[in-house]
Amino acid sequence: MAKSRHDASEEQTGSAEHRQSGEHAGGGMGMRGVSRPMHESHDHGMSDSQRSEMLRMHHQQTLWVYWTILLVGVWVLLSPVTFGYGKAMVVPSGERGVWFSSLTHDELRATLMTFSDVASGLLLLVFGWRALRPNRPVSLWVCCFVGVWLNVAPVLFWAPTAAAYLNGTIAGALLIALTILIPGMPNMIMYMQMGPPTPPGWSYNPSSWPQRWIMIVTGFAGWIVSRYLAAFQLGYIDQIWEPFFGQGTRQVLNSDMSHMWPISDASLGALAYTFEFLMGYMGSPARWRTMPWMVAFFGILVIPLGLTHIVLVISQPVVVGHWCTLCLLAAAIMLPMIPLEVDEVVAMGQHMIDAKRRGDRGGSLWTIFWKGGQADDCTADERSPELMQLPERPGRVFVASIWGMSFPWTLIATSAIGIWLMFAPTVFALQQSTETFDAADVMHLGGALILTTAVIAMGEVLRLGRFLNVVLALLVIGLPWLLTGGDTASHINNAVCGIAVILLSIPRGPKQEMYGRWDRFVR
Repeated sequence: MAKSRHDASEEQTGSAEHRQSGEHAGGGMGMRGVSRPMHESHDHGMSDSQRSEMLRMHHQQTLWVYWTILLVGVWVLLSPVTFGYGKAMVVPSGERGVWFSSLTHDELRATLMTFSDVASGLLLLVFGWRALRPNRPVSLWVCCFVGVWLNVAPVLFWAPTAAAYLNGTIAGALLIALTILIPGMPNMIMYMQMGPPTPPGWSYNPSSWPQRWIMIVTGFAGWIVSRYLAAFQLGYIDQIWEPFFGQGTRQVLNSDMSHMWPISDASLGALAYTFEFLMGYMGSPARWRTMPWMVAFFGILVIPLGLTHIVLVISQPVVVGHWCTLCLLAAAIMLPMIPLEVDEVVAMGQHMIDAKRRGDRGGSLWTIFWKGGQADDCTADERSPELMQLPERPGRVFVASIWGMSFPWTLIATSAIGIWLMFAPTVFALQQSTETFDAADVMHLGGALILTTAVIAMGEVLRLGRFLNVVLALLVIGLPWLLTGGDTASHINNAVCGIAVILLSIPRGPKQEMYGRWDRFVR
């Protein structure tokens, strides 16, 4: 749709105001064309009629998005007859059954996927048509959740063909983008409170685009790796790449540990990474304040679920008796995401406490959680570089993307000791068995957990977590003496490594940023 000169003039004026308010300096993607009208204004006193008119104009400018939802609905509706879900079906790797069954239930899986796509397509046609009119947030959210479901269905139903899996995940991701990423949150114009994006007392904005860019990149990388592992588990490919550990990856993916789940655990990981990747795009550079619910859900995906994923991977040599290179790669991608995301969660938590005390949204914590609060004491983001500078100044943008992390030599050395402990049982030729818990297992798990703790503690808001390594080091020193499988050389090695970890965990290391009231916990 061509824009009139009046519209272009308005956008230029809005851009100037946007830069003055400091949000434009928050990374350079805050406006995204016409899709962020509220981010072009810093007027806190807009009337309901003005907001309604802005909503109408925004809907008119993004009307193509809602028509595209209808087209995706037609695509999804006709996918089963186009791609033939019931033809050339595959069985999961290792000839495992599905849903804790000993059978593969090929016909049932094809039927469920067909029904899912037909029902999803019909819902998109009905609610996509309703969304063609402005002020229809429920219809847009229904279309968004259809997109979520299209990502879930191939995992839950063990999609019997690669086409069914790919079609569902790509169409689902596209729908999420069309409903809440490109046009923004439905009807957020009606309640969003504007203001500068940097939290009170903070030296940087944890929701700036450079800060989110690194999360988008790592989330996408994790998605690609996990999807490849899922393709093997679901039976779409017969071979899996393993450069270092022989048949280790195949053994892990077909192990009893993997079969503990009623669905493919690799495809579940790919699903989590999909949402992490997409959620990186959600919201403005002030989303820690305007969208606490989204930051909270993003934090849950990255922090507790990420830790669970990492723990499962590091337990593989103990439970299965094999290493998996790509599983280690997926865990290595997830590990730095935790300290990179936790600062945004801290900023969100601080804001909710402040907003509750001020009486924002009538003092309702529940309403603040879903709609955000005021920008009292926030400051302009004059520090974050523009994301568009990445091709010319990649170093500057990358450094800005990891603000909130610092790398004391003590934590780097602790990480190196953790890596050594993971592989020390092989160096010392220690005997180990999946039937018993022995000294080699302590070294494997202890080293991996020490490494994990050290990397997470590189996030300054979690620097206190380094003291957990003191406990882990004591276990590495003492437990092998009580178990079988160790020898004198390995015990001496464990003692030296454990004492070193304890000593290295004492100093805090440099603190480079400020975090408002959280500063007192960075010690």
